[in-house]
Amino acid sequence: MKNTYVLHFDQSNYDQPIVYRLIRDYDLVFNILKAVILPKQESYLVMEISGAKEQLEKGLSYLLDQGVRVDPINKSVRRNEEKCAHCGACTAICPTGALAVERPDMVVVFSPEKCSVCGLCVTACPFRAMEVSF
Repeated sequence: MKNTYVLHFDQSNYDQPIVYRLIRDYDLVFNILKAVILPKQESYLVMEISGAKEQLEKGLSYLLDQGVRVDPINKSVRRNEEKCAHCGACTAICPTGALAVERPDMVVVFSPEKCSVCGLCVTACPFRAMEVSF
């Protein structure tokens, strides 16, 4: 089972080995998609977490017990083909390779199965062709 979550940390838990415990104690695998960690300030991680369903549920309970707010990402990114000019601005910022320039035609190809829904492409697109849907 694999899901994507935003983990919000506060001043009391931002410096704890919480993610390490997910691996060691709950046998979960994670992929950090985006992170903003600031000393003594609210911080967050966008992570794909995968593992056995029971272990994932236990790991999420552990996070809540540690004061971590867990928000599942229940949204997706789509491209509005009518607005897209295939300029490639989004491809430079996409951390997962979901957006790529296909050669020799030089068109931007969107692979939604690779998308982590980080939203960086939405702000990078000058034509607002990338949209987040909930």
